Amino acid sequence: MRTGRPKKPLTLTTEERETLQQWARRRKTAQALALRARIVLLCAKELHNTQVASQLCVCGPTVGKWRERFRIHRLDGLMDEPRPGAPRTLTDKQVENVVIRTLESTPKNATHWSTRSMAEATGLSQTAIVRIWRAFGLKPHRTETFKLSTDPLFIDKVRDITGLYMNPPDRAMVLCVDEKSQVQALDRTQPLLPMSPGQPECRTHD
Repeated sequence: MRTGRPKKPLTLTTEERETLQQWARRRKTAQALALRARIVLLCAKELHNTQVASQLCVCGPTVGKWRERFRIHRLDGLMDEPRPGAPRTLTDKQVENVVIRTLESTPKNATHWSTRSMAEATGLSQTAIVRIWRAFGLKPHRTETFKLSTDPLFIDKVRDITGLYMNPPDRAMVLCVDEKSQVQALDRTQPLLPMSPGQPECRTHD
């Protein structure tokens, strides 16, 4: 004699049965949905939850959960529920606007954007700007330098200078003339390389 609460009958329409059978036959994708479909198909055969759980190697509460979800919401009830937590507040358009401004513009009174200045310009919070920059690998505060010489005698000069260090002649003296630390070189030998996601801005050092 069967004990426990009587289960409410679970009946399937022809369309529902065909759809569930298609879901249950899946081997590589959507395995969670395939398992739920098998649970409902077995429950529709008037099997007890413990019998269904034993055949599918799952626990009884899992069978009861998806049986009831299907009974109330039908096929839609077997889909994944929305994840808990606060809904997303930033739109794709807002994120795109921040990324484009960071890569293609500079603030009026500074050389690079900061999280605070970008937050003021876009109307978003500073925390949101930090998350967007981190997601796209943007670091406007970082600048890398490089040097490409266009001197046709560059190789010969390098050999002469390194030769002075590797095999210096008698009474040799090397003089190095460089710009002052207080003076910034404004005439670059190569055009500035713009910043891109994951790559800082690059410019020549003289």
